[in-house]
Amino acid sequence: MQQLLSPTPLGPYTLANRVVMAPMTRSRAGAGNAPQAFTATYYAQRANAGLIITEATQVTPEGQPYIATPGIHSNEQIAAWKQVADAVHAAGGRIFLQLWHGGRISHPDIQPNGQLPVAPSAIRAQGQVYTMNGLQELVTPRALETAEIADVVEQYRHGAANALAAGFDGVEVHAANGYLIDQFLRDGSNQRHDQYGGTVENRARFLFEVLDAVVAEWGAERVGVRLSPVVGFNDMRDSAPQALFEYVATNLNRYGLAYLHVIDTPSDDPTQAFNFAALRARYQGTYIVAGGYSRETAEAAIDRGYASLVAFGKPFISNPDLVDRFRHQAPLADWDPSSFYGGGTQGYIDYPTLQGEPA
Repeated sequence: MQQLLSPTPLGPYTLANRVVMAPMTRSRAGAGNAPQAFTATYYAQRANAGLIITEATQVTPEGQPYIATPGIHSNEQIAAWKQVADAVHAAGGRIFLQLWHGGRISHPDIQPNGQLPVAPSAIRAQGQVYTMNGLQELVTPRALETAEIADVVEQYRHGAANALAAGFDGVEVHAANGYLIDQFLRDGSNQRHDQYGGTVENRARFLFEVLDAVVAEWGAERVGVRLSPVVGFNDMRDSAPQALFEYVATNLNRYGLAYLHVIDTPSDDPTQAFNFAALRARYQGTYIVAGGYSRETAEAAIDRGYASLVAFGKPFISNPDLVDRFRHQAPLADWDPSSFYGGGTQGYIDYPTLQGEPA
């Protein structure tokens, strides 16, 4: 574990180790979709990670996919997130906020004024979402007009500026897992006929416009991007994912970003076969991988030069002292899936450390 637990540069920072806490939706936002006070405790408990990436955080009310997810578009949300960032810094950690828009993954019960969610095309995803009125089937979204897309880019810019005001160390642009940017990227959800649809270059245009806006606020060295080339979650697919995401990775090189963060879990769908090593070869900067890694496989990925850092999700839920457990080669505690989403402090800030006490 020499390299996994060794310090490493990331943009203007030196991280204590190469272990990243992956972004994980926990659906515990309070009034006004602001993080609650115990959210600061949750993240501070896990500040032993070299880098924390927050749960996905919507940049506009129209971008909210599920109930009780936090935003970064109001003064109240900025103030609440500042408490989180301050708590992590007091514990010696680094934290980036993940910028999010759900696109078609939403429902009128969640949307302002009961309106339809927006998307690149009016294509309904198969699936359901939790709303204040219970579990609801996803609906056919409204396709964004070409003239509206600049306003959505501005929402990302505003969210990025708010994250800077809240005291974060950087931001991650969420372009993965079937949400709005990913919906523009993949042709299973984007069937537009304007400059944002059709060719790979056109479908990637929205991502790069968002990235331009976010980098203008933060500087590229404090901005990351997350991609999920073959993740089928939220009814996603593409006819030629290799060409698409190699194009994206190649063109991300011109920014000098803090990192590219890739979910490299292979797809069970044979039409979505993917060569992740080829994608890695396209990107010249810091490369974070996620997708069910163990301590051993993470170290191996770093040793062979495939990964710069490795992100862990569920192990951080039930092991707030995950890095210490790695260091001592101690067993990991099991997580309770029933408390992943919603609720209060139970299953959130009450997992014990190796010493048997809450973190």
